[in-house]
Amino acid sequence: MSLSRRGLLGLAGAAGAAGAIGAVAPRAERVRTGFERLAADGYGLLAGQKVGVVTNPTGITADARHLVDVLHAEAAVDLVAVFGPEHGFRGTAQAGGSEGAGRDPATGLPVYDTYDKSGERLAEVFRASGVDTVVFDIQDVGARFYTYIWTLYDCMRAAALAGKSMVVLDRPNPVGGRRAAGPVLERAQASFVGREPIALAHGMTVAELALLFNGEFLGADPVRLRTVAMSGWRRGSFFGETGLPWVPPSPNMPTPDTALAYAGTCLFEGTNLSEGRGTTTPFEVVGAEGIDRRWAEAANALGLAGVWFREAYFTPSFSKHVGKTCGGVRLIVHDREVFDPVRAGIGLLVTARRVWSGFGWREDHWIDRLTGSDRVRTMVDAGAGVEEIAGDWAAGLARFEAVRGKYLLYG
Repeated sequence: MSLSRRGLLGLAGAAGAAGAIGAVAPRAERVRTGFERLAADGYGLLAGQKVGVVTNPTGITADARHLVDVLHAEAAVDLVAVFGPEHGFRGTAQAGGSEGAGRDPATGLPVYDTYDKSGERLAEVFRASGVDTVVFDIQDVGARFYTYIWTLYDCMRAAALAGKSMVVLDRPNPVGGRRAAGPVLERAQASFVGREPIALAHGMTVAELALLFNGEFLGADPVRLRTVAMSGWRRGSFFGETGLPWVPPSPNMPTPDTALAYAGTCLFEGTNLSEGRGTTTPFEVVGAEGIDRRWAEAANALGLAGVWFREAYFTPSFSKHVGKTCGGVRLIVHDREVFDPVRAGIGLLVTARRVWSGFGWREDHWIDRLTGSDRVRTMVDAGAGVEEIAGDWAAGLARFEAVRGKYLLYG
């Protein structure tokens, strides 16, 4: 499908500052990403501008070429800079790290580090780079505490401060987008794992989130924003149905199955249990020394939809409990359509505390940052069950769903 230049530039969006490219086409043989649709139009949206790209190893074409390599070779695009997020542009850094600044050996382009920068600090990076337009293309995994969406948010705010434009190229939410799930962040807990009040599992794509950020959170100073929608993607689609190649968005996100569990099991980062980092199945296994089969039995007794919990043993090669044999559970999702990863994560927290005397929270109460308030922690400590805890966030989730609905691009 080819888009006319007028079609690209003539669509208005949220708050008069955002635009969405094109109507979504009927289901095709495979999904076509925002980058593919931009390329099909001859990159008209970037004509006459000095362009910088925020991306990482997931910014690829359908035949697995990196978009920076493609744009660098494209005469119609004046690509002058690359911006790397957490883990780096080429993806060599572990969690909580980046590659720093330098030059990309493949293209010779200057690479700027966005990690741990926001506001004026990041705006100054954009000014120094000489770009007119910042393009964002990174694969998200659908969870509020996965930091790339907040890199997007920070870039939007900084671009507005620096007088730059933003173009967001859309990619699938790999776990589908039928619904949001889990608690909504309270602003008192705002951090790089959650800047603004959205649901823990937001059920949106990055382009939809960009429209929401601009319309709801950037206030009187929205960025000049354009979004390039996918074609062929539907809200009920999981990544394996897209026909696109999977590239791990970060070192501990090796497969789409990891992403499916992540919104629930990442909560164990806030505990003294391993979330499976340092194993071949991070976030699909959780555990610690001294845990036995009773945890899996207790978790299965909850009867949570779409998932079984299997007794598992593993030895992390790094991170928590490195080199020690951990007992715990492995999640086996047998029905993705009804599986709720947040409820599964809460169920595992509740049962872990009941069956293992060694259970504990991180001293810094990181769990409150991950869940968005102190309510999950205090309710688990008080002996509440999964339904009681989920009921506590239901009203906030319903409010978010109403706001979310204004920015959805796909059926």
